[in-house]
Amino acid sequence: MKARTVGRHFRESFKSLSRNSWMTFASASAVTVTLLLVGVFVMIMMNLNKVADDLEKDVEIKVLVELTANDKEAKQLEKEIKNIDGVASLTYSTKEAELEDLINDFGENMGLSEQNNPLRAAFYVKATNPQDTEKVAEKIDRLKNTYSIEYGEGKIEKLFEFLNVARNVGLVLILALLFTAMFLISNTIRITIVARRREIEIMKLVGATNGFVRIPFVLEGMWIGILGSILPITLVSLLYFNLYKILQPYLEGEMFKLLPITPFLYQVNILILVMGIFIGVWGSFMSVRKFLRV
Repeated sequence: MKARTVGRHFRESFKSLSRNSWMTFASASAVTVTLLLVGVFVMIMMNLNKVADDLEKDVEIKVLVELTANDKEAKQLEKEIKNIDGVASLTYSTKEAELEDLINDFGENMGLSEQNNPLRAAFYVKATNPQDTEKVAEKIDRLKNTYSIEYGEGKIEKLFEFLNVARNVGLVLILALLFTAMFLISNTIRITIVARRREIEIMKLVGATNGFVRIPFVLEGMWIGILGSILPITLVSLLYFNLYKILQPYLEGEMFKLLPITPFLYQVNILILVMGIFIGVWGSFMSVRKFLRV
């Protein structure tokens, strides 16, 4: 395609937006409202997904060592645990360290002392994939010199099941919202093109190719998508920026944290812009297609 022809298509798309200003406004408004809803929902779901990931990463297996195990046997057990497939990290805690942690948690009024330490040394193990925690725990339990394995059996499985369901429901809702958006916006753009069907018919009758007719409309859809993305990007950015500034001080030191402003906002804004362009182009392409059969 010649540069002159490309320039003509761009000029025509801009002229069309100006000539049909009210229809352009209606289409861009539909894109704006839909993308604003999608942007807010994506923002919420991505933060919920981070919370779910943080919960999963916090899951660990506590391996209590037999009281009769000496240092050599404890080191051998450590080596065997490290060699298990699926183990990401391992930390050893002596009897004294376990007692110190217990006293720090519950105070010194428990009647415990270093001279009368009933606790066991322990290994704290994290699985490479948190969902494989149960499998890793079962393998460790078969090793010699392990007294007991603690990882929240029964509760962990329910937690992972809930998180998987929450992720799947969120994904389905986002996809449903996107398909609804594409349907509504394509119908709005179709109304714009229906009002200009005679223009398309005349161009076809004088010999214009389908591509020559379609490109200005597709470019117009792209501009509508970009125009419709500006307000959602601005509002979502302002909303998240202010929420982050308000909530983050209260979440310092807590398990749950919001995604940092950067690069999160850049990712969401690019996603909104790409969706706006895609929906605008797709809506225009599908809407003009039926009028090319002259």
